[in-house]
Amino acid sequence: MSHLQRIETLSLDQTYALEVAARQLESEFVGVFNRETIEKFLASSYDQFAGHAKVINYLPLLAERFARQRLHALSRVENEPHDGKPVVLFLCVHNAGKSQMALGFMKQLAGDRAIGWSGGSEPGTSLNEHSVAAMREVDIDISGEFPKPWTEEILKAADVVVTMGCGDACPIYPGKRYLDWEIDALPGTSIENVRPVRDEIESRVRGLLTELGVEIEDRVSTS
Repeated sequence: MSHLQRIETLSLDQTYALEVAARQLESEFVGVFNRETIEKFLASSYDQFAGHAKVINYLPLLAERFARQRLHALSRVENEPHDGKPVVLFLCVHNAGKSQMALGFMKQLAGDRAIGWSGGSEPGTSLNEHSVAAMREVDIDISGEFPKPWTEEILKAADVVVTMGCGDACPIYPGKRYLDWEIDALPGTSIENVRPVRDEIESRVRGLLTELGVEIEDRVSTS
């Protein structure tokens, strides 16, 4: 029995969607990971979201996206020669606000010159709507992201781990560089509360990229 067949709650449509996802990932990682490994990661990624998903029809898509990120991380740890691109992992509690905004700024400012990931100790079910709106004000769309946990291979692949309020819940791996960004913030219950947090996060991401020697692709801020 395959790893996907062991998932007992799948409908026929979900089963088909996961099979399609497995074939797609198999083609992307040909020569790197075999089908069994891909199905294992896809099934465990599905399980990560199955318990609290609001819309179960999206579960196979979330599983595919998360499995892809995890496989890329594992390939960096085990197989691929280092390409010189620093990997930064942003961690917070729900992976719904601060860490997602940090990831959005990193992708915008660094382009393909660095790799950014994010995760949460207690992932929420959706992004904070005010964080999404605040980022849209500076022409960065994070609405396609989703809260997710961190995993061992993602932690191992990261060069820098930035913690943002998850305290003792954030994992510690020997040899990793850790930065603890203490950002005073009001509850993210309004865009007015989120704006100053957004601006401080942008400043910190810019500083980190400069420190890492990553060329910044500047933008015109509308804030």
